[in-house]
Amino acid sequence: MNLENTQVQMRKGILEYCILHIISRGEVYASDMLDELTAAKMIVVEGTLYPLLTRLKNAGLLEYKWVESKSGPPRKYYKLTDEGDKFLKGLSETWEDLVHSTQMIISKSNS
Repeated sequence: MNLENTQVQMRKGILEYCILHIISRGEVYASDMLDELTAAKMIVVEGTLYPLLTRLKNAGLLEYKWVESKSGPPRKYYKLTDEGDKFLKGLSETWEDLVHSTQMIISKSNS
């Protein structure tokens, strides 16, 4: 089994949750999301983010608006919809449950 592949799959499993969490802080530009995700070692390539944003938008979880930029073309800023906010709250509860369950399992010793 390939360790690196398994690590990538683990990250992919929580990437949507992380993206929604970043957007929940307020309107955000995609490249700022990419910078934060890259710094946290959650995403490696830019091509991963944009299809996810499109899928989340099509699911009604986020929306965007275009904002004129003084230093180039207009920028697309994302924000959560009310449905996205509810969805994120549900994911946060699931995340807390998973963290708790995982800690219960990995904290037991082999005695």
